[in-house]
Amino acid sequence: MGSVWFILQYMSGFGNEHVSEDPRCPGALPEGQNNPQVCPYGLYAEQLSGSAFTCPRPTNKRSWLYRILPSVCHKPFKPLEEGHLTHNWDEVEPDPNQVTVPERAPGPARRTGLHTLCGAGEPRGRNGIAVHIFVCNTSMINRCLYNSDGDFLIVPQQGKLLITTEFGKMLVEPNEICVIQQGMRFSVEVFGETRGYILEVYGAHFELPDLGPIGANGLANPRDFLVPVAWYEDRQVPGGYTVISKYQGKLFAAQQDFSPFNVVAWHGNYTPYKYHLEKFMVINSVAFDHADPSIFTVLTAKSTRPGVAVADFVIFPPRWGVADNTFRPPYYHRNCMSEFMGLIKGHYEAKEEGFQPGGASLHSMMTPHGPDADCFEKASKAKLEPERVAEGTMAFMFESSLSLAVTKWGLQTSNQLDKNYYKCWEPLKSHFNPNCK
Repeated sequence: MGSVWFILQYMSGFGNEHVSEDPRCPGALPEGQNNPQVCPYGLYAEQLSGSAFTCPRPTNKRSWLYRILPSVCHKPFKPLEEGHLTHNWDEVEPDPNQVTVPERAPGPARRTGLHTLCGAGEPRGRNGIAVHIFVCNTSMINRCLYNSDGDFLIVPQQGKLLITTEFGKMLVEPNEICVIQQGMRFSVEVFGETRGYILEVYGAHFELPDLGPIGANGLANPRDFLVPVAWYEDRQVPGGYTVISKYQGKLFAAQQDFSPFNVVAWHGNYTPYKYHLEKFMVINSVAFDHADPSIFTVLTAKSTRPGVAVADFVIFPPRWGVADNTFRPPYYHRNCMSEFMGLIKGHYEAKEEGFQPGGASLHSMMTPHGPDADCFEKASKAKLEPERVAEGTMAFMFESSLSLAVTKWGLQTSNQLDKNYYKCWEPLKSHFNPNCK
């Protein structure tokens, strides 16, 4: 197992036109065309389109795969009951209250699958998001999954993920993320108890945020995104290989007798990719006031309204705090966006107690939130010197312009739901004195 980590190779660049072929078959990519009458090595040419054919070039996404057998060779799909996936946002009555699961919930010894916590919109209309939790301690043996509904942004919180895709292999560890885009088949190998978060986006792909007056460099730099290199296996599976499709919010399974990871070469700009969160170049206030959290945006999935995202992936990494005459923790806030918070490691600066790695919180549209009473009192009296903030911590936020609904599973199965979350603000007291400015 250990040697696997050292042979993995990647190509660098976000959204680049990449070219890759397995070195065991040099010259597997056709010269000068995509779909020759006969492909090298007797391969089949197959295009994977991530956008409409007629999208403008900056948003046109596609890759050509050269494979031993085309992906169409499978038996019919049949419904598969597994996990707790849903896009039914009417399972429970709306509730605007702040919601938190302060730490990861325990469970049975053997678990696998995706469990939907909250979301909005729906995949048939190609507009919306869902937030899932994944838990597993068994690898996907002779099984793979692809998402017909949208893109998966995967945030491991515990355990390594060795992800095999049609484009090659990626090792993704806590403090890294990966994106598996719509339609891409992948299988996951794990090495013990593994869990994390998934942001699913329907109808849009993730992009790097515009930098505006920041300039040409900063935040998540394009060259730090890594794409796997071609790797294939020519493996027959007499007992059957299960291909799972997530389609219109449901799972379906089809059988075939060969591995789907039979792509010998590929080229294009529609790929899976990963990113290490420590590579993020933090921008922060160096004079006064607390900057808006949008300066911590790693990736965004844009809506049709300028400047408004269907979903943003935002992180709160270790950084320096130097602002003078400033309340340095996050400010009290009511937001026209929905904010789902998670914690990969460490202690979140605005709530150091009671919010543990693997936990989550949801602050719905226009529901007030902010530092708890202890944080406010401490930060209001602190001596303002240059200090490291969030050292050893990585918190993140899925922010959306959609009004998110919590699922029945999210409320009932998350048996550690903190019903007393609101009490962390109750000790806040009035400091108002009309005679003292």
